[in-house]
Amino acid sequence: MPNRLAEATSPYLLQHADNPVDWWQWSPEAFAEARDRDVPVLLSIGYAACHWCHVMAHESFEDDDTAALMNANFVNIKVDREERPDIDAVYMTATQAMTGHGGWPMTCFLTPDGEPFHCGTYYPPTPRGGMPSFKQLLAAVVEAWQQRSDEVRTAAGKLVTSLARHSEALPTSAVDSAVLDGAVVSLLGDFDRKNGGFGGAPKFPPSMVLEFLTRHHELTGSADALSIVEYTASAMAAGGIYDQLAGGFARYSVDAGWVVPHFEKMLYDNALLLGVYTHLARLTGRSRYERIATETAGFILRDLGTPQGGFAASLDADTDGVEGLTYVWKPAQLVDVLGAEDGEWAASLFEVTDEGTFEHGTSTLQMLIEPNDWDRFHRVRAALLEFRSKRPQPGRDDKVVAAWNGLAIEALAQAGAVFDAPELIEAARRAAGLLLDVHMVNGRLRRTSRDGVVGTSAGVLEDYSCVASGLLALHQATGEIRWLDGAVELLDWALERFADSENPGAYFDTADDAEALVHRPADPSDNASPSGASALASALLTASSLVGSSRAGTYRDAAEQAVARAGLLAARAPRFAGHWLGVATAMLQGPIQVAISGTSPELLAVALAKAPGGAVVLAGSPDSVPLLADRPLVDGKPAAYVCRGYVCDRPVTTVAELEAALSSQ
Repeated sequence: MPNRLAEATSPYLLQHADNPVDWWQWSPEAFAEARDRDVPVLLSIGYAACHWCHVMAHESFEDDDTAALMNANFVNIKVDREERPDIDAVYMTATQAMTGHGGWPMTCFLTPDGEPFHCGTYYPPTPRGGMPSFKQLLAAVVEAWQQRSDEVRTAAGKLVTSLARHSEALPTSAVDSAVLDGAVVSLLGDFDRKNGGFGGAPKFPPSMVLEFLTRHHELTGSADALSIVEYTASAMAAGGIYDQLAGGFARYSVDAGWVVPHFEKMLYDNALLLGVYTHLARLTGRSRYERIATETAGFILRDLGTPQGGFAASLDADTDGVEGLTYVWKPAQLVDVLGAEDGEWAASLFEVTDEGTFEHGTSTLQMLIEPNDWDRFHRVRAALLEFRSKRPQPGRDDKVVAAWNGLAIEALAQAGAVFDAPELIEAARRAAGLLLDVHMVNGRLRRTSRDGVVGTSAGVLEDYSCVASGLLALHQATGEIRWLDGAVELLDWALERFADSENPGAYFDTADDAEALVHRPADPSDNASPSGASALASALLTASSLVGSSRAGTYRDAAEQAVARAGLLAARAPRFAGHWLGVATAMLQGPIQVAISGTSPELLAVALAKAPGGAVVLAGSPDSVPLLADRPLVDGKPAAYVCRGYVCDRPVTTVAELEAALSSQ
């Protein structure tokens, strides 16, 4: 019989609706049940595209004996980390404190008051690699709870106190040019000069760090900064982490050389990487970066687009329970699809060998050398993609996450402007409309929707911040005031309800009236996506250039205070402060603003090509939007006004003059 998850809206929770485990959703009623029964809570956190979540579900949660042990001794709660990042953040901090690492599936044992006393990640069905079996763990926890309950509760309370203390705001520290230069030196030391990226296996796309380094090159001319970006971007685009047939990037590579991906595809990764390749194409003029950007945008629209205009959260790593089944090939399969001549050519081009690079003699597709015949490449790729589409396909988590859609809106709007691709801007417009029309409820932003129906989870700081950034990018791409108004509403609410009143510039990840957890999460570090606080600082800095004078100073001051709160993080751990460093770089440049009064495709093209990352570029009729207020045509001609922070040059009317103004930064 279906359990309590049958009524859930989360695709991840619905995956567990037929488990013999008597799952609860996170709720006060679940903890009341634990208090009434005087049993601990077993909290399991994961997400739909997570491979090892699927493995543990099959091995343990679908097993009748394991489920009976869980049901008899625990109140069992399932949480989708993508719906409730606040819950995930609290217990991930506890897991990392107890074990030194974290990940999903996350398995935590809590008192009926929600205090964690034992945490881990994946547990196998039988003892393996020094890990106990899951049933052994359950038995040990039951014994501890029944025989040493007071001791367990006391230890849990002390841990919660310690975790709250460690999440306190950092002291302020300036992020000046010396800190930015030092961050580049540190990143050079961590750079993998053989494979690109940073560190060893597993290797994740360092999107925000690459964006910072691109901006640093534009600010200082640093050849080292640009070389890291180009080498890494080229290596990722050539590797198996990139889908050579359909575009789009997988979550990470299990090896150091980008060869074998962990096959799930996440919206946030692809949105951030779309931005990286768009900005590289703009900066360098290299067609390869434009190709990767446009293919990634195509993947987002085609494979993640929803009928309501939003973008789905992810595609699974598994197909029919087998990781990578959809994506990998053998040489004979290429010949079967393409014929002998094209099949052998494709095998050579895509590094498909008899030995294989993945499991069971299969290979992921790489493209280490670009084809010598592009017409042939496009024909071969189309045939392989058509054949692949008839294979079983990975599942799709089709919930719409506000923050990640905000990232996609920003990237699509910018790519649409840079590549003169109005269809990308239109896609961004549809997604933004969905967020404002469906996710905004009584003036508050909700975290998710599915099939056009809004969820119940309140938006967290990253939702408000990333959606605001997306709306600001769309405002620049379209000149439409609706998107600026929407961003201002979100930013004003974030400043009011998420700020740490005792530490100016610091922010909590949940609103002041959100559900009270064992401690209020506040993590300023950038990880797979921007932290809520760094995304807020970025949006505030951009908005300070786009809004009227009544708000500009407030937003600028708030952005500067936020960046100062992250100063120690940026100086000591730049790999986890990429977005902060990018914001600080734009702030140091002004940021640069290019306001084009009147209709001039030529001036706009120059501004989009030459203005650095983090700049504000907007064109439109005089006085149509705040940025163009009091910026008239010059002698009846369209004019570009270039400003840096609070200092503006004289308006220019020719392409040569605008190029000179932007090159003099």
